[in-house]
Amino acid sequence: MMNHLRPSPAAWALAAAFALSLGAAAHAQRSPDLQDLHDALHLNASQEGSWQAFAAASAADPQQQARERAAQQMMPTLSAPQRVDLSVAAAEADLDTLRRRGAALKAFYATLSAGQQAIFDRETTPSAEPQ
Repeated sequence: MMNHLRPSPAAWALAAAFALSLGAAAHAQRSPDLQDLHDALHLNASQEGSWQAFAAASAADPQQQARERAAQQMMPTLSAPQRVDLSVAAAEADLDTLRRRGAALKAFYATLSAGQQAIFDRETTPSAEPQ
């Protein structure tokens, strides 16, 4: 009789980090087009600077995307501890990016009127997807 292997806590951490990175990518794909959002908000001249900072922070970073692709390609060549370390580093980088984007979003959001905030909230709420 063959023993079944149970996933270790490290394997669960690796799976969770990978799932989080996939979730972030899926969310980014569902995000509204920034130009459409800009148009819907009808920004005034005093809001444009914070919009530019928000848009820049929201844009995909080609260097980060290249690092993510390289990390995924490396995974099969690494030992389990190395894969966990790489996954933790990727999760920390994702968290840093999320914090930077969150700060830019909050700064921009604070410049919006109540009506613009309602539009922003409506336009940026992720839609529920069937499972």
